[in-house]
Amino acid sequence: MLLAVDTSTAQVGLALYDGTQVLSEMTWTTRQHHTTELAPALAGLLARSGSSMDMVSALAVALGPGSFTSLRVGLAFVKGLALARHIPIIGIPTLDIIAAAQPVGKNPLITVIQAGRTRIAYSVYQSQKKEWQVEGELRSGTVDELIAGIESPTLVAGEFTSEERLKLSKKKQVILASPVHCVRRPSVLAEIAWARLQDNKVDEAASLAPIYLHVAGAPPV
Repeated sequence: MLLAVDTSTAQVGLALYDGTQVLSEMTWTTRQHHTTELAPALAGLLARSGSSMDMVSALAVALGPGSFTSLRVGLAFVKGLALARHIPIIGIPTLDIIAAAQPVGKNPLITVIQAGRTRIAYSVYQSQKKEWQVEGELRSGTVDELIAGIESPTLVAGEFTSEERLKLSKKKQVILASPVHCVRRPSVLAEIAWARLQDNKVDEAASLAPIYLHVAGAPPV
């Protein structure tokens, strides 16, 4: 059984997955209480599913981008479990989690996460062999800059405020994913990681590091 943990932003997620079904899943919004809420939430998830940490044989964690502090909390938590229990760990970029939840089509995809101080981080994907493949480097900017740069029909999904969604909806070339498809599902993280686990593509817990977005003039959040 694999445990997936995503603390990239204020939206936190946990999931238990065994390759054939999602045994348990939960998401919630925290107000920067990742440290105090994560362990009790995991205990509750395990109890409700009739599971225990002894049944967990692998771990997955979202690597970011996201909040500097929340990423550190999640990664430290999962790395501690991996090292203490001697089980494999798989790190997955957070924007890949959003991408994997979107239907594959002929139009490009842009996935977005909040980066603080009205800025966003985003990646561009193209469909290849019936799955999304990231194209180029991680990018950053404002929603207005993102909108201005979209010149052809493009699916856009991720974390947006109601005001940002309204702006995006007014751009003719933007195909805006519904709010339901914009939530980062920890079960999607688990499924991606499970596939990597089957190919023995695991990470070294000691060296695994978060993906930070460095924005000039803006301190980490």
